[in-house]
Amino acid sequence: MRKHFTLLALIGLVAFGCNESSREVADETNDEAVSSHTTDSTNLQPALQSITAADLLNRINVLASDAFEGRSPATVGEDSTVNYLTRQFKKMGLQPGNPNGTYVQEVPMFGYTPQPTATVKAGGKTINFNFPSDYVAVTRRYVPNVDINNSELVFVGYGIVAPEYGWDDYKGVDVKGKTIVMLVNDPPIPSPGNPDQLDSTMFGGKAMTYYGRWTYKYEIAAEKGAAAAIIIHETEPAGYPYEVLSGSHSREGFEIITPNKNMDRAKVEAWITEPKAREIFSAVGRNFDQLKQTAAKKDFKPIPLNATASFTIKNKLREVRSKNVIAKLEGSDPKLKDEYVIYTAHWDHLGKDPNLKGDQVYNGAIDNASGTAGLLEIAEAFSKLKEKPKRSILFLAVTGEEKGLLGSKYYATNPLYPLNKTVADINMDGLNAYGPTEDVIVVGYGNSTLEDVLADEASTQDRRIVPEASPEKGSFYRSDHFEFAKQGVPALYAKSGVIARNQPADYVQKWQDKYTAEDYHKLTDEVKSDWNLDGAVEDLKLFLRVGNKVANTAKLPEWKPGTEFKAKREAMLAEPADSVKAQYQ
Repeated sequence: MRKHFTLLALIGLVAFGCNESSREVADETNDEAVSSHTTDSTNLQPALQSITAADLLNRINVLASDAFEGRSPATVGEDSTVNYLTRQFKKMGLQPGNPNGTYVQEVPMFGYTPQPTATVKAGGKTINFNFPSDYVAVTRRYVPNVDINNSELVFVGYGIVAPEYGWDDYKGVDVKGKTIVMLVNDPPIPSPGNPDQLDSTMFGGKAMTYYGRWTYKYEIAAEKGAAAAIIIHETEPAGYPYEVLSGSHSREGFEIITPNKNMDRAKVEAWITEPKAREIFSAVGRNFDQLKQTAAKKDFKPIPLNATASFTIKNKLREVRSKNVIAKLEGSDPKLKDEYVIYTAHWDHLGKDPNLKGDQVYNGAIDNASGTAGLLEIAEAFSKLKEKPKRSILFLAVTGEEKGLLGSKYYATNPLYPLNKTVADINMDGLNAYGPTEDVIVVGYGNSTLEDVLADEASTQDRRIVPEASPEKGSFYRSDHFEFAKQGVPALYAKSGVIARNQPADYVQKWQDKYTAEDYHKLTDEVKSDWNLDGAVEDLKLFLRVGNKVANTAKLPEWKPGTEFKAKREAMLAEPADSVKAQYQ
C-alpha cells in the first residue's frame, strides 16, 4: 500500500475536476454546528432502530432464493434482482439515483464463453494442457476467436515495472508478439536487517500492492505488446485455491465493451497450475524454485525459455446491457447537497449451471446477498432520519463484481456524479453471520482518514479497529471500493473482526475457515439455520454512523501520506470546475 502516482499514471487512470466553491463552503462551515448535527443521537435513533436481524434475514432470503437463479448478469436472475432493488428503493421514498430519472445505470458488457486449446513445445516434446484442470485461458477482446502459433516463451519474473522501487522485470527484452510467464503477487524481498521479515520499504512489505494483482500483470503485459500472458497459480500467494479460477473461467465470463472492442488487451490471458509450470521449466532444464529466488531480486532479467506456446480460443459471444442500481437521498444543505457519500455492494453472483444434477443454483447468500441486503437496510435507515444529512447519500448496487469489478469500474470511469464531489465510498461485501465481535477489521488499514472516523464511531459500540491479518492476499484490491480508490476517491472496506463476544478465541477463525472451504463460490453458499446476524446488524449501524458523520462534517476524508491514491486525489481536487464539465462532454 505504498505505491506512488507513477503506478496510477501507468495504468492510465483519468483525473476529474473540482468544484472549488463547494470546497470553500465546506471549509467555512461552522464546525460546532456540524458536530452538533452529526452527534444528535435523537435524530439517529429511528434510523438505528430500523436495522434489525429479522429484516436483514428477510432481504437475504429473497436475494438468495432459487427464484433469483444466482443473480448472474444478463439473466432472468438479473431482471429479478434489479426489479426487486428498484421496488425497495421506491418504497423507501428515495429518489432515482440516475439524473435521467431512473434507478439504473446501464453497463455495456459482453458475455464470452471460451473454448480454449493450448500446447507448449519444450525440450523436444509437446506438452498438452487440459482445460480447466491444468489451465484457464480467455481473450477479453470482443472477437469470435484468436490464434497464437508457436509464440516464444519468456519468463518475466513477477511481471512488474515499478520505477519508484527501481524495479523492471522487462528490462532488456522486447516481448512483443511473445508469450510471457510470470509469478503471482509481489516479490517477497527480505529485510536487510532481518532476513526472516519482508522489507517494508519494498512493495509494501507483507501487504500486497497493486503490482501483485493479476489485473495489473495483464495490463502491463498488454502495454508491452505481449501476445499472451500466463500467470502461475500458487495458492498461498494468490490467497485462493486454483478451483476458484477453474470454476469461474469454465462458465460464461463478462467484460466491459470499450470503443475499440478491447483490442488493446493481450490476445490471451491465462493461468496455469504450479505443477504444469514446473513441467515446462523442467523440460527446458530450469528449476522452478531457483527461478523464483532469482525473480525476487532487482537485478533479475527476463529469461527466454527456448520453448514456444500455441493457443486457440473460440468465443461464444453475446452483447448485453447489465445494470447498476442506484438511489439517492438528497442532502439538506443547499450548498453541500451536491457532494456525495456512496454506499456500495455488489448484487451479482455466479448464477445457475443447468448442466449440474440436483441443485443448480449458486445462491451466494453470504457473497453477496448479505451485503446487498445490508445496503437496503442502511438505505431504509437513512430514509427514516427526520433531519437529513447535509451532503447527499447514494446507494449503489453494482453488477459484475464476480466478473472483475465491472459494475464499479464502469461507474468509477463513467460517474453519474463528478468524482471530485464524491467524498467517500463505503463498501459492503459479505456480512457477518457468526455474531457480534469486539473488533472491526479494516481491509487496507492505514490508507485513509475514513478509518479514523470508523474508530471513533466503533468506540460507541465498545469496539476497536484492527488491520486485516493477511494483507499479503491483496483483499483491498478484490472488491468494489477499489475501483473508486483507483480514481482517487477515499474508500473504506471494513468487516467484523475475529474476536467474538462470549465465544472461544478461535470461534470466528473456525467459522471463516469452514465457510471458505465448504461454501465460498459453491452451491452451498445458502442461508443457514444457525446464522447469527446480530454482528451484521452491529456492523450496519456502525457503517450508518460513519456515513452520516462524513455527510455532515466539514473536514473531508483524505488519503494518508504514502498511500498510492493520495496524489491522484490531490490532482483531482486541484482541477478547475470547468475542466470537469469538459471531461464529461
